[in-house]
Amino acid sequence: MKFRPLHDRVVVRRKEQDKTTAGGIIIPDTVEDKPQEGEILAIGQGHINDNGDVRPLDVKVGDTVLFTKWSGTEVTISGEDLMIMKESDIMGIVAA
Repeated sequence: MKFRPLHDRVVVRRKEQDKTTAGGIIIPDTVEDKPQEGEILAIGQGHINDNGDVRPLDVKVGDTVLFTKWSGTEVTISGEDLMIMKESDIMGIVAA
């Protein structure tokens, strides 16, 4: 299924984080926090200003981003767990 978010929303796939520490200790799923880093999979057209103009988003498909801990809504699209969030929930783009 194809999905395109509306306006200033983006679809993000969380990046998997390491399940072991540098010392080799395995972190169980019940203790670990969900990663706050992900890859942009789809973006909306942009933010609609008060005067009706559309401002394009600063992120693009393929960007790796950091987002706030409690941001977005978790959804399942085509069997994959993804997040839909507003661009304002994104703190920044991780440079390659």
